[in-house]
Amino acid sequence: MRRFSCLLVLALLCGLAAPAFAAGPQAGDVAPTFHLQDQNGHWHTPADFHGHWLVMYFYPKDFTPGCTTEVCTFRDDIAKLRKAGADVVGVSLDDVKSHADFAAKYHVPFPLLSDADSSVSAAYGVLTSHLGMHYAKRTTFLIDPQGKIAKVYVDVDPEKNSAQVMSDLATLKAAP
Repeated sequence: MRRFSCLLVLALLCGLAAPAFAAGPQAGDVAPTFHLQDQNGHWHTPADFHGHWLVMYFYPKDFTPGCTTEVCTFRDDIAKLRKAGADVVGVSLDDVKSHADFAAKYHVPFPLLSDADSSVSAAYGVLTSHLGMHYAKRTTFLIDPQGKIAKVYVDVDPEKNSAQVMSDLATLKAAP
């Protein structure tokens, strides 16, 4: 136990441990606002999605295995999600060019938003750091048509996230 404590103190002193960022919004909270550019250079705000359900998923990095799996799963399920009345956006700290290359390679039919200054990731409470590199934790927010958080998915499985969202969306839409 003493060795673990010494290693933890050393990691904290060297900046290797993830810093404690602010907690993000929870179910029932109004979703934080954003103004972000997608892979095609178009700007998006919450007003673009008002009246629709929005699946806003944060992911660490373009072209990494888990993020590629997640984007492709949402891509493959996009027709079902749209039929259920939901729009999808992916968000990471990658720049617009990286998103453009990633979207082109994997034929992504929805916006990948660039949060290059990390302000939106911080507002949603998903900004983290490891070994001095900042990134967005893999977290998904299901936002209702009025702009409130309906569900938060933390540490999601990239292969199962889309199916979880579709299941919960059906349940939420059926509720009185």
